[in-house]
Amino acid sequence: MSETDEQAAAHEPLRTFASLSVHNYRLLFLGSMTSNVGTWMARVAQDWLVLTQLTDNSATALGYVTALQFAPGVVISPLAGAVADRFGKRRIMMVAQAGTGLVFAVLTALVATGAVQLWHVYLSATIAGVLWGFDAPARQAFVSEVVPEHLVGNAVGLNSASFNGARLLGPAIAGLMIAAWGIWPVFAINTLSFVAVLLGLFWMNADELRPAPVRRGRGAIREGLAYVRNRPDLQLILFCMFMLGTFGLNFQITNALMATRVFGVGPEGYGLLGTAMAAGTLAAALLAARRRRPRMRLLVGALAAFAVFTVLLALAPWYWLYAVLLIPVGFASLTVMTAANTTVQLTTEPAVRGRVMSLYMAIFTGGTPLGAPLIGWVGDAWGPAWTLLVGAMATGIAALLAAGYLWNRMGRPTHRRDF
Repeated sequence: MSETDEQAAAHEPLRTFASLSVHNYRLLFLGSMTSNVGTWMARVAQDWLVLTQLTDNSATALGYVTALQFAPGVVISPLAGAVADRFGKRRIMMVAQAGTGLVFAVLTALVATGAVQLWHVYLSATIAGVLWGFDAPARQAFVSEVVPEHLVGNAVGLNSASFNGARLLGPAIAGLMIAAWGIWPVFAINTLSFVAVLLGLFWMNADELRPAPVRRGRGAIREGLAYVRNRPDLQLILFCMFMLGTFGLNFQITNALMATRVFGVGPEGYGLLGTAMAAGTLAAALLAARRRRPRMRLLVGALAAFAVFTVLLALAPWYWLYAVLLIPVGFASLTVMTAANTTVQLTTEPAVRGRVMSLYMAIFTGGTPLGAPLIGWVGDAWGPAWTLLVGAMATGIAALLAAGYLWNRMGRPTHRRDF
């Protein structure tokens, strides 16, 4: 094939499910899909437990739970990235998944026996957050070791499709189960779902993996930070993801508040809101799986669209209109996330990918411990609609600043191709 033909092929869209032809990725995908369904079921059950049984619809308490799920991961993120590059992503993932399953097994028992208290939920969220802090960067960077480089974008898109396909099913199933049998069976199913991930990782063919070079010695964390400091394109992505994660993606709180305080629906209606948003994110994920290398213009445009639709969401006067508007909101948010994730992985050197992805995850989710309590307080003080308007204003400002940066860079001929 000539160089011209290779360049043309590089811009052709991929088959949507191309990465599933890789044996190891197939195991990773199926295991993650099962676990993701359980995770989304547990999130709905946890929110409902806190709002309706452990507190009197306290948005602040729910904000604390959300913050505790992410704060530990942010604190340990630099260490987690270095650990992933040092000891191997697959091994770290297996330990983290087993530990998280154990945490939810204990929480299931507490809920089933009626002994659960709010501090139990706080503690389980914190421990799970620590384990997630090690699992997330390893999982993100592991994709490029499972599939060849030309399939990385496809695999990232399919991972998002798995996550959001589960988001489509999980909340709806959880809502029906809570209404029929209560909360503890939902936690029990989530506990069992971690077995699927462990089996998938265990059954992988190690000879077919493409492990990155192992980083030994001191200075690993400092080296990762220095790498990002010299990459303004990565800094722009991290800024956009921080604003989105901190102020925009608090739907675990906002949907719960809108469901209970504004629209007065039960657990089935609350679960349906998660399903509606997941319909948009799943569509975006499947579309992302066909892109080989997204551009920054796509990321910034999607972030602006997210801000606009979130304003409309805050102003929705009826439950069904609110549910419908969650579809484009989900589509825009997932487009931002997949474009950012794929770009970071494809443009980062393999030897530092674990550390860069840990920084990416820390910044993306790191604002949540700050944003979630703030959004919870806004909901209590100003009303549920303002939890959405604050997120829309923050992400809109970020999109405008990023667009200005890109306009300046695109004005220089040497940079046009990159954006």
